[in-house]
Order: sequence, then C-alpha cells, then structure tokens
Amino acid sequence: MDRIRSRLTALAAVICLGSLAAAAQADPAGKWRVEFGSHADSDGTLTLRIAPEGGAPVDVETKIAAKSGAGKVAKAVSESLKVSLGKGYHVEIDDGEDVVIKHEGKTPKFELTLAGSTLTGLVVKIKKE
Repeated sequence: MDRIRSRLTALAAVICLGSLAAAAQADPAGKWRVEFGSHADSDGTLTLRIAPEGGAPVDVETKIAAKSGAGKVAKAVSESLKVSLGKGYHVEIDDGEDVVIKHEGKTPKFELTLAGSTLTGLVVKIKKE
C-alpha cells in the first residue's frame, strides 16, 4: 500500500511540475524586438532561441568582438538570424540598435528568448510587439 501511495505521489508531483512549466512559458507572438545597449567589454557569443509554436526551437549563436557597440551588435545578430532562420521570417534592423523579427506567411507565431551570453557590458532586452 505504501508503495502504491508513493508512486501516486510521485506521479502527481510530475503532473504538477509539468503544469507549472507550461504556465511559465512566454506567450508566442508574431513579432519580437531585441534592443541592444552599451557595448561588449570582451569577445564572446550571444545566443537567441526561436521556438515556433508546435515546432523545434532553433538556437542562433552570434560571435561578438570586444568593444562592439549596440549598432554593430545589432548588425551581426541580424545577419546571423537571417542565415539561420531563412524563409518564413523577416529580420530587420530598426533605430540602428534594435533587431526586429517577424513571422511571415504560414510560419507560426514564436517565442524569443536569450538562451545564453558570454558577453559582459552589453545590455540585451527582448520585447514582444
């Protein structure tokens, strides 16, 4: 009896954690903005994760050189995204220091997150539009 109870308790815990994880996910959108500020203090990488609804996430890593300002970072990230995402997404630079990513055609809405960064000094803000 104790064995069954402990298994049921473990199952209930897994179900609860799964529900919490689903609730913690961001709400997908068709358009996202990445704002960059300041500059990179050292060489490093910036990794953005694009996760389309019902699809596999894509990590896009961009190498950034030390002392790169926000405009140079935006250009490098924009180029990396265009190459990695291909058709179905429109990527552009806005205001010189922002990157805007939009889904096109039948491409599903997506979530955009900062998956990782080895950079210091650079400010990165991601906003849904």
